[in-house]
Amino acid sequence: MLRFALARIAMAIPTLLIVAVAVFVLIRLIPGDPAQLMLGDLANPASLADLRARLGLDQSWPVQFSIWFSNMLHGDLGKSITTGQPVLGLVWDRFLVSAQVVLAAVLFASVVAVPAGMIAAWKQNGAPDLLLVGTATLLVSIPTFWGGLLLLLFFGLKLQWLPVVGYVSVSADWKAGLLYLVMPILTLFLHEIGVLMRMARASTLEVLRLDYITHARAKGLSERAVLMRHAFKNAFGPTWTLIGLVLGNLLGGIAVVETVFTIPGLGRLLVDAIFGRDYPVIQGCLLFVAVVYVVVNLVIDLCYPFFDPRVAAE
Repeated sequence: MLRFALARIAMAIPTLLIVAVAVFVLIRLIPGDPAQLMLGDLANPASLADLRARLGLDQSWPVQFSIWFSNMLHGDLGKSITTGQPVLGLVWDRFLVSAQVVLAAVLFASVVAVPAGMIAAWKQNGAPDLLLVGTATLLVSIPTFWGGLLLLLFFGLKLQWLPVVGYVSVSADWKAGLLYLVMPILTLFLHEIGVLMRMARASTLEVLRLDYITHARAKGLSERAVLMRHAFKNAFGPTWTLIGLVLGNLLGGIAVVETVFTIPGLGRLLVDAIFGRDYPVIQGCLLFVAVVYVVVNLVIDLCYPFFDPRVAAE
């Protein structure tokens, strides 16, 4: 177990370094001059040269990367061009907003989708299987922005049960904050439940065809015991991996949902920074999202032995 954990951690370190290099290079390839953007079109050449020197933009790329990487290791990602706020604090505050939506949606989707997928596999080609697979396919086929607009139309405008526009922090007013989070969480929940249900069904079907399942049934065990005691752990492994991928994708890619529901999350911050040519914020957001993705998948890998007996045995 310890060797497995150390191997996964060792693999994550070069991945994070490659991510840092990729983010740095991609930002430098964006057309435009950050100093010109900060000072405006009417700035004189002397002011531009002075600001470029203070920002280190007059140095070569290797020197710029070494300065930026050193500052990054000390928690300094620079300051926003448009607001002047430290990028790390700005990104972290927005990440906490996105994490509330993503974690709740993925948790609820996993709790519902995994048992439903196992039931569909157990009743393969039966009415429950056809119903569950059809529902999962329908939910996956609906884009998240369209599903969000439908929820806004029905629960917000027609029934007027939930607020349509705006955002209130849960820490400021937990009742109002929860009301503003219901529809974004429900939007992601309905989409991801279809993805996870299909994976849970496919992995359970694969496990149910193995010899040890046949042996367990031959011993006279009930189907419930076969599913829960023998099939669940092996079948849950691929679904657990997919949950990690979904978490990583959603934490950095829910800009559409945040835009539909006017939620000031990390995705919305990245989109606004791109439109405003705020390079430090773009760079900070991309790096933060990539690091979160790597860390989430590292945690998923480290938890794998608890769900897959084959990994623990190795």
